[in-house]
Amino acid sequence: MKTFLTLIVVLVVGLLGAALWWRDAARRRSLPCPAWLDFFLENPLADSEAVKQIGRTALAPGMRVLDVGCGTGRITIPSARQVAPGGEVVALDIQTAMLDKVARRAEENGLTNVRTVLAGLGRGEFREQNAFDRAFLTTVLGEILNQELALQEIYAALKPGGVLSITEVLVDPHYQSRGTVRRLCEEAGFRLEQTYGSVFNFTMNFVKPAAG
Repeated sequence: MKTFLTLIVVLVVGLLGAALWWRDAARRRSLPCPAWLDFFLENPLADSEAVKQIGRTALAPGMRVLDVGCGTGRITIPSARQVAPGGEVVALDIQTAMLDKVARRAEENGLTNVRTVLAGLGRGEFREQNAFDRAFLTTVLGEILNQELALQEIYAALKPGGVLSITEVLVDPHYQSRGTVRRLCEEAGFRLEQTYGSVFNFTMNFVKPAAG
């Protein structure tokens, strides 16, 4: 029993140490979740939280959605179902392996309204303007080195009145506080519309003000 408890303690300390190292390293370079760790993203709890986040943005058929840092598509796939017919989801990621998983999942689900784009925000690579009704950043903001430019790019990509939905989870090594998220978004021109959840797991919806 003592040996078992020792192993548990060592494991917990090791995981905590790895998370702290990852968080510190992420401040100096972009460190997204590797594709081979996608099992952390694909689980019933993550899927449930994704559906909850999507439900807070009033998606409707015909809308265009930008899923930034789409990962394995836990936001992309259910969003694509909700904006059909006539709508589209652009799944954006810097890892080809993740985009391949999203494309495969879309095909398996019979979805033809998902478009994958290999690019990162905050790099000047994504330049669509006034093109999207909704944008999602789900545990991704902390992975972006130039957060200010990334949010400016999302602001430009959204239509006036469009909504940016940001979700953060405390256990994520890239976790950003509510205060940080609000400050960065408001500096980019967004207006806070609604906050859901607690400090441990929250969603904040921001609106791009209508023209004029």
